[in-house]
Amino acid sequence: MQNIIRYIAIPGIIGALVGLAVIFLARDTTTGNPGYASAVRQAQPAVVNIYTTSITQPAICDIPRFRDWCENFQQRGGGRRSSSLGSGVIVREDGYIITNNHVVANADEVLVAFHNGQATTATLVGSDPETDLAVIKVAASDLPAIRTGKVTAVEVGDVALAIGNPFGFGQTVSAGIISAKGRMGITPSPYSDFLQTDAAINPGNSGGALINTQGELIGINTLIFSRSGGSSGIGFAIPVETALAVLEDLLDDGLVRRGWLGIELGASLPTGQGLRVNRVLQGGPAYRAGLRSGDLLLAVDGEPSTNATQASQQIAAADPGSQVVLNISRNNESLDLTATTALRPQTQ
Repeated sequence: MQNIIRYIAIPGIIGALVGLAVIFLARDTTTGNPGYASAVRQAQPAVVNIYTTSITQPAICDIPRFRDWCENFQQRGGGRRSSSLGSGVIVREDGYIITNNHVVANADEVLVAFHNGQATTATLVGSDPETDLAVIKVAASDLPAIRTGKVTAVEVGDVALAIGNPFGFGQTVSAGIISAKGRMGITPSPYSDFLQTDAAINPGNSGGALINTQGELIGINTLIFSRSGGSSGIGFAIPVETALAVLEDLLDDGLVRRGWLGIELGASLPTGQGLRVNRVLQGGPAYRAGLRSGDLLLAVDGEPSTNATQASQQIAAADPGSQVVLNISRNNESLDLTATTALRPQTQ
């Protein structure tokens, strides 16, 4: 009898209590129903649908002697008009909205549709192709800006909700969990550092909000991994801290200021300690500091260089004009080189 109580009854009671706790925590405290309606109600008004249009000219317009003809052609309404859709997140009450760069890039017109059914045009404030982020602004005030959370407080396994405009159906919410943090190497950019989620993200969700169960923004949905083009349960969001930092830079300077040394780093060594320097731009900051192709980069400002993405992000985080110390190995000799960072050239 004692064994029955120990091995069956007690675990059963504990399991029941844990189950009740999970149900209670997932219950909407406003309605008493299980789910995350309260979080959605808080965040949904801050998520907008974005529709863009652009006019593309015939390829012949790339030839200089036909430019006058093309200008007249465009003034008469010529050119092929194309449209696309996406999502955005209101981050300031005075009309500033964060979205993906690929949603608004090359757009001739940007239309923003709000949760309450109203719509207006927006202007592009600035963009950062390196992180695929852009900031647009509408001429409005007292908008429902989203509350922001912190990715540092997010753990793998936490519930995540994606809000956006998939396939142009209108605002839609999908639920999942945080599948991974710090995903690097997903895009060619050395500044990718994604949250991974299995919340359904589809075309049109780009630029929308990834929120936690408190209705706080934790990421900007940006891309999916899919063989079919639809959601396969592997979606990626840009961390909110990255998005807010880009917002601040674009508002202050019109561009994102990143440190740059003019080097190309290779894969980490088999030992995991150090990176081979594949190329050093002649005349660049690292070249002037004495770095050469074939050197091994061991550390940047004392922080070990374990992979190219991590080292590139560390260099980029340095203010242009500041000094960084590169610990390198050359011919089995350890050297410290001091380089002065420059402003990273802007990409298109």
